[in-house]
Amino acid sequence: MLTERHLEIFVALAEEQHFGAAAQRVGITQPPLSQGLRRLEALLGVRLFDRTRGVALTDEGALLLPHARRAMAALAELREAGARERADGRRLRLGLAPEVPPWVAAAVASAPGRAGEGGRITVVTAPTATLLSETSAGRLDVALVRHPAVLHGLGAGRVVLFPTWTLSPADHPAAARLPVAVRPREEAPAAYDLFVDALASRGRRVETVQVTDERAGLALVAAGQAVLVTADHTLTAYGIERTPAVDPPLPLRLRVVWDARQPDGDGTERTARLLVEALSLQAAAQTAALETSASSQAAP
Repeated sequence: MLTERHLEIFVALAEEQHFGAAAQRVGITQPPLSQGLRRLEALLGVRLFDRTRGVALTDEGALLLPHARRAMAALAELREAGARERADGRRLRLGLAPEVPPWVAAAVASAPGRAGEGGRITVVTAPTATLLSETSAGRLDVALVRHPAVLHGLGAGRVVLFPTWTLSPADHPAAARLPVAVRPREEAPAAYDLFVDALASRGRRVETVQVTDERAGLALVAAGQAVLVTADHTLTAYGIERTPAVDPPLPLRLRVVWDARQPDGDGTERTARLLVEALSLQAAAQTAALETSASSQAAP
């Protein structure tokens, strides 16, 4: 097997052009250096040095020397990257469903740092079905997904409900009959079905139009082509009316999931609990703000 020591011997001998000096440079005696060189030549199937004229590179050795130097440089970079990872501490790989409002995502992502947990965090956004698959595969540590969903053995925090608003084109004569802009069902089948069933409880046939994200949904609303239900209280535009989604209630149900079966499962679960608390605090604050706004509007 080709090892880094083989490369060190090759490069040292090529640069020192002396067995004794090369052995001293790599920190071994001359016999092991000679033995290592023979093994390297056997592995490569070529003769690297011509010993009849001192220590001179053969044509094959001169051709392979740049490759050996690049390989050693790559190994050095690999060690440096590993050292940086150790210095940075534990890494948390967090997944977020696209329906998570920006300020909620920020609060959840910053929760471990506020609690004194060191380390780096990487964040990806993907549909709930993808997040669940990636967490089960160990490619994500924690994910914030829509509920309900089939968890396949993943650990999960309590379900947290966020109030939502219905965005509709202002002064539209048939706004109540416009289709509802929704993301594709395959992204979160159970959550999608629950949402549509809740809409159907109003006693009329539910029509939907598929959008890739809430910005696309907002554009359709502004164009008078659809209505949109969102938990993002900052999402609005000129000519759009915002009303609380309370008839029927259409809360955004979110849940933190993780896989305690992965290495450091206990540590991941502790971090996940921090995220659950941060999520709950955000939901409580949003609900309180909505109730305060409703009370002020109802006051004479």
